[in-house]
Amino acid sequence: MIWPAEDLWLAMVARQPGLTVEVLPEIDSTNTELMRRVRAGQTEPVLLVAETQTAGRGRLGRPWHGEAGHALTFSLGLMLKPVDWSGLSLAVGLSLARSLDPQGDFGVRLKWPNDLWVQRPGTALGWGKLAGILIETALPPSAGQSGEQGRDQARYCVVGVGVNIAPPMADGLSTAPLGLQDLQSGITAPQALMKVAEPLLATLLAFERTGFAPLQNAFNARDALHQLPVTLSDGRSGVAHGVDATGALLVATAQGEEIISSSEVSVRPV
Repeated sequence: MIWPAEDLWLAMVARQPGLTVEVLPEIDSTNTELMRRVRAGQTEPVLLVAETQTAGRGRLGRPWHGEAGHALTFSLGLMLKPVDWSGLSLAVGLSLARSLDPQGDFGVRLKWPNDLWVQRPGTALGWGKLAGILIETALPPSAGQSGEQGRDQARYCVVGVGVNIAPPMADGLSTAPLGLQDLQSGITAPQALMKVAEPLLATLLAFERTGFAPLQNAFNARDALHQLPVTLSDGRSGVAHGVDATGALLVATAQGEEIISSSEVSVRPV
């Protein structure tokens, strides 16, 4: 595959000086690699793309593998110091949805807290998973010498993204996946990266300044769970009522409104 690394760099470096763009033919995980680098003291901004991932990871440690040409897998890493980290995965998801489906014509929706789903009306397949997000942060080794403490410190933020390009196998998955090529015939991983990378960087820099609140209404407009009956992994159930200004999911239950802020709680439509 031919990747537009130089074009991406030119589009992104003006927003983030010092940024580099790297494309690797194979790696265990782009997120894992950037986390290794930050632990070694490397905190430069970087867009790391892998044609193949052999040990990719999703939320809750689930495996996520990307084969060359079948998936777009990349991580964007940079130092960030937002006032509040809450809602970052939702902001990332919204950025991806807007880039891949600007007008909503393809039915790309956001499944709290970190997936892109597509509803396939008129079929028995229901929802299909298009993409997933994994965000990790770390303090660089030098942070302990800075005198800053806790939430006031800048952290190295690694935003990992996996987008299905070709229609993938659905064996053993609770939500059947679909590929971007199901929505846009012939689109390739490099073309998809050109759509999403620079707007994602802009979103991260804006989030650092203003947090999630300005994006609340836009997220709710694309919320895949809006007004649907849902069950939580701890056995509770209710109706999803969108997210609040911090990105927490609101669920109306028999006991009243529940505010779900932990991404460790799994939420599924009934």
